[in-house]
Amino acid sequence: MLRVDALRAIYPELSRCIVVTNMGAAPAELYSLGHQPGFFYLWHSMGLASSVGLGIALSRPELQVVVVDGDGSLLMNLGSLTTMARYRPANLIHLVFDNEVLLSVGRSFTTATATGSDLAAIAAASGVPRTGTCRTEEELRQAFSDALAARELACLVAKVEPQGPPSYFFDLHYMESRFQFERHLRQLAAPGEENREGDR
Repeated sequence: MLRVDALRAIYPELSRCIVVTNMGAAPAELYSLGHQPGFFYLWHSMGLASSVGLGIALSRPELQVVVVDGDGSLLMNLGSLTTMARYRPANLIHLVFDNEVLLSVGRSFTTATATGSDLAAIAAASGVPRTGTCRTEEELRQAFSDALAARELACLVAKVEPQGPPSYFFDLHYMESRFQFERHLRQLAAPGEENREGDR
């Protein structure tokens, strides 16, 4: 399974969510499918997508938040799994694309998942209530749909080929992305909340 095909399979649902991505190939491929104001791409912040997504999910429980992560990024911040399990936001889905290499830095070496580490099992052992590993687009589409319907913290691992996009460039500066995303979250605020934000 290619990551871009996996993203395409769940894009209709993703487009209605708040999405935080890791750095590298995933944001470029998601952007190529169609940017949404609720998509936030974390450049130069390897390993932190799960932490940022957790913070948004806890502070905005009325919004469905999806973290699009990678095996290399998650392995840099495994502690985020135990923190997510501790707080268990029902509105957070952690989607991890596992290609078993550090693709975005040139496939220079494999990650621990290439030698047996199971990220879904690690998430389950950390206390994440819903976990699973998907190997086809249909499996991912079904698991993602089920996770949305279940309304509980989930970590879904999608096994993908180590193939990136033709180009990592897209026409959205990271500062523009940041301000657009912030404005979008404010527009989605509950009545009265937006005014309080402006008073701070």
